[in-house]
Amino acid sequence: MFIGVESGAMPLLRLNNVSLAFGHRALLDRVDLEMFRGERVCLVGRNGEGKSSLLRILNGEVTPDDGELWVRPTTRIACLAQEVGMDSDDSVFDVVAGGLPELGRLISEYHHVASELAQGENPAALQRLSELQHELEAANGWQLEQRVESVLSRLDLDSDAMFHSLSGGWRRRVMLARALVAEPDVLLLDEPTNHLDIEAIMWLETFMLDYPGALLFISHDRAFVRRLSTRIIELDRGQLTSWPGSYDDYVRRKAEQLEVEARHNALFDKKLSQEETWIRQGIKARRTRNEGRVRALQDLREQYRERRNRSGKVKLQLDKGEQSGKLVFEADDIDLAFADNTVIKGFSTTIMRGDRIGIIGPNGVGKSTLIRVLLGQLEPDSGRVRSGTKLQVAYFDQQRDQLDPDKSVMDNVAEGSQHVTVNGRDRHVASYLRDFLFPSERLQSPVSTLSGGERNRLLLARLFARPANLLVMDEPTNDLDVETLELLEELLMDYQGTLLLVSHDRAFLDNVITRSLVFEGKGVIGEYVGGYSDWQQQRKTGKPAGRSDHNPVVTSATKTIPASKSKKRSYKDQRELDGLPKQIEALDAEQAQLQQAMGAPGFYQQDKDEVAATLARLEAVGEELEACYSRWEALESG
Repeated sequence: MFIGVESGAMPLLRLNNVSLAFGHRALLDRVDLEMFRGERVCLVGRNGEGKSSLLRILNGEVTPDDGELWVRPTTRIACLAQEVGMDSDDSVFDVVAGGLPELGRLISEYHHVASELAQGENPAALQRLSELQHELEAANGWQLEQRVESVLSRLDLDSDAMFHSLSGGWRRRVMLARALVAEPDVLLLDEPTNHLDIEAIMWLETFMLDYPGALLFISHDRAFVRRLSTRIIELDRGQLTSWPGSYDDYVRRKAEQLEVEARHNALFDKKLSQEETWIRQGIKARRTRNEGRVRALQDLREQYRERRNRSGKVKLQLDKGEQSGKLVFEADDIDLAFADNTVIKGFSTTIMRGDRIGIIGPNGVGKSTLIRVLLGQLEPDSGRVRSGTKLQVAYFDQQRDQLDPDKSVMDNVAEGSQHVTVNGRDRHVASYLRDFLFPSERLQSPVSTLSGGERNRLLLARLFARPANLLVMDEPTNDLDVETLELLEELLMDYQGTLLLVSHDRAFLDNVITRSLVFEGKGVIGEYVGGYSDWQQQRKTGKPAGRSDHNPVVTSATKTIPASKSKKRSYKDQRELDGLPKQIEALDAEQAQLQQAMGAPGFYQQDKDEVAATLARLEAVGEELEACYSRWEALESG
């Protein structure tokens, strides 16, 4: 049965009974698939299931072992691969324009000649520019040239930069632009949001919502999947299944399916065990044995061998180390600039033990720089940073620089030893790495042979094998499958240490962090209670959240007092409503005074009872404010 959504229309492409295996492992086992114009299909599955291999088959890069790929005549297909291997001496503009095979060369040459003329008069260049203008006009190429410029701008790409000089993340962004400008009939995207900031991700979402062709994409970004997908297809143990509807519908129905499968397997195993016991009863069994029952047992054994068992889940444990001091960081009026670029301006904050802080902002704005300043790795131009006591820092680097690509999987974690110590318990490294889904046969493989998702899992394994009460994670979600991502979320939510998290994954931020530091332009860093959605809501309401003088103990989200509505109320209710603004104003003022007092350098050197009383009052004020806002809304709506 073909996996598709239309009954009458002709598909753009079709997989018919396709199989693909690496060694003895079947990635695709006689799968079928159809794609139609207007579909936005998300391909999900665990790391290593074969999702990227399926995209390469559809793009014609890999020939399946068996079965057929059919593509409707004249259908154009473009693909963004997960790993960017292309190296080139061309400029970024040339690489992107190369996505337009017919006119890309003309557009690139026009761009270069125009740039040359901008440097000074050149009669030959002027003549060539005129010829190119005529050729582009004749081929209706101006629209395509504008498309290239628009995509370059939206993805914040420097058109004149040389492709080979870019980092892996920026090369990936260039190749995404190359795939998008082609506007093919079928667009295949493998983890398109990796290395994009939130603004670029949201632009990509809007672009794809209006895309007229068919889209098949792999993504771990649940917010991206929820907004875009019209259908989920899942690759699970070699089989491809279709789940029409939203991503949340898929999650619910998949959980129900796995529950039914587990119950069925349990009943099957019980019956098999009973029959195996019967066949082994020796002489007594042979007297009563019938050939039909023996054949039935042989069938059960064969079914058991062919059962598609799910591989285990990643088991994440984090050694929180010894408890740090209550104060982790205190920053006071920090300024930092590089040449004329102001990165941090007038930033102050207090980070306490147990805080989970999200750092949000566009690529290149200075998020990693802020972390380096807080950690004392970079000196600010002015202001000061005070670090707490007994800090044990573990740093997850988005570039994975802590992994040696030439060393084995095992040596990258154990550094030549056969054992690691986790939570005070000595474990063999092979056993520990099995928790991260690395089988024993992969332990001696060099890191350079691992996929992006496997490298991220290995970096987590390396990180979590060391005690840490301060966890710094810079883009930890790239290339992780959703299942591992959700397990990491659960681990971080239960983590008793302090977390600094840089991420562009909106769902991950919402689920993990309790406070946001947001780069708002010109070096200004705003401070907001809650995650990404909380920040967005506070921006919409127009009530500014506190910046650096807000204390992390405050847990009630900022709210805007709603405009008064003309409804009949009792005299008592009206009096109460009229008095609420003054009450809220007084509580706001008290909250600000308490936060200012807690921000003073000697606050935590006071008597412990005074410190505790201030903290308790601040928490109580937050609760009173929340109650006032709730009462205001109740009176307004009632």
